[in-house]
Amino acid sequence: MLRAVIAIALAVGVGALAAGRVSAAGPSSPTIVVLNVSGSIDPMNAEYVSRGLDLAAAEKARAVLIELDTPGGSDSSMRQMTGAMLRSPVPIIVYVTPSGARAGSAGVFVLMAADVAAMAPGTNVGAAHPVDGAGANLPSDLRDKVTNDAAAYMRTLATTRHHNAVWAESAVRQSVALTADEALKQHVVDVVSPDVGSLLTTLDGRAIERPNGEQVLDTRQAILQPVDMTLGESFLHVIDDPNIAYLLLSLGGWALLAEFFHPGSLLPGIGGVISLALALTALQSLPLNWTGLALMLGALALFVVDLKAPSHGALTAAGLACFVVGSLMLFSPLAWPLPLGNPSPDGEGVNPLLVGAIGLGLTGFFAIAVRASLRARRRPVAALAVADVGMVGVATTDLAPSGTVRIRGEDWTADSDGERIARGQPVEVIARKGLHLRVRRGGTARIGDRT
Repeated sequence: MLRAVIAIALAVGVGALAAGRVSAAGPSSPTIVVLNVSGSIDPMNAEYVSRGLDLAAAEKARAVLIELDTPGGSDSSMRQMTGAMLRSPVPIIVYVTPSGARAGSAGVFVLMAADVAAMAPGTNVGAAHPVDGAGANLPSDLRDKVTNDAAAYMRTLATTRHHNAVWAESAVRQSVALTADEALKQHVVDVVSPDVGSLLTTLDGRAIERPNGEQVLDTRQAILQPVDMTLGESFLHVIDDPNIAYLLLSLGGWALLAEFFHPGSLLPGIGGVISLALALTALQSLPLNWTGLALMLGALALFVVDLKAPSHGALTAAGLACFVVGSLMLFSPLAWPLPLGNPSPDGEGVNPLLVGAIGLGLTGFFAIAVRASLRARRRPVAALAVADVGMVGVATTDLAPSGTVRIRGEDWTADSDGERIARGQPVEVIARKGLHLRVRRGGTARIGDRT
């Protein structure tokens, strides 16, 4: 629900603009709608492709070109995407590009669902064996069931679109992978081309078989019409990245703790709630490991306990260890040793460099800022020294016998020494216990004086 609300709010008006970009060429202009699918196959990418295919059908485009670079993603999102591709009346070209890109896991299904499967040199395809939400192997009985279902669906896609169904099934059952040249030799893909221009020139005049009969591609003179994600789709797709979701989750918890130790500051609390809401939105489509999340929450609890019951840093050290381990376990498999910005080989996982940076920042926050704040809170108020016995002030309320008095510009709670003292009358301190004074009528102070 939260994801839908954010997407709708951000996409108002922008979707209409995207649609306008497709129709700008006019119904008489031959167009090829270009979609760019990168990163994880998630609900936002699936919605984007479905919307792009609908726009292409409404504009009677000559074809749809999907530029693909993905490590894989959600099975449900993949099936939504490939289902829309199979239903589309417009021929679909899926092009794995640029060099270094891949069509991994769920991306193999998307490639097999294309009328024309193409790859750029230096790309690869394969490794589509199903795993669980944490990236690990499924239990044997469930694994066989899910694998058989995925293999059957892959075989259906490859057979329908006339690709190598034997290899496609082995990509699911055995996690095999191919380079672009190997995929072309084994008839897994139809074309290997260095760029879009060369690809469309090569495909011009090619006949393809579709459910409604044979169609001939007319791509040479067609106008490329890119369709971008809406603002809402782009934003939610960005935060679906494990590193971004982890950063939002960590900073959100950090900000709420800052609000807890400095109540009334508001900005940390508001920022923390927003960050956690966005993190929870992202976690809906990411393979969350609940053990990792529990360790992170336990780490925050250890930090707080160490501040309330000092253990000379032992609990803080234990909290840091729990935080680091929980962070690395939050999404599986582990991202090490890939560089920052490139998650694990299967596309999920928090980068250790980011974990280290957040861990050090969190440790510094608790070791310096919060601890100093609590020390200051426990320190006696400096104003206590100016309310010594014998000092004079003025009653700011009636004392009958309790009320408040002002001594040298500071307000104190006080009790009168048996007699009623009216507001505005001078008083003299005769005793003090902590923040509470005992006074009697006397002196020469008046209300408003800073005596």
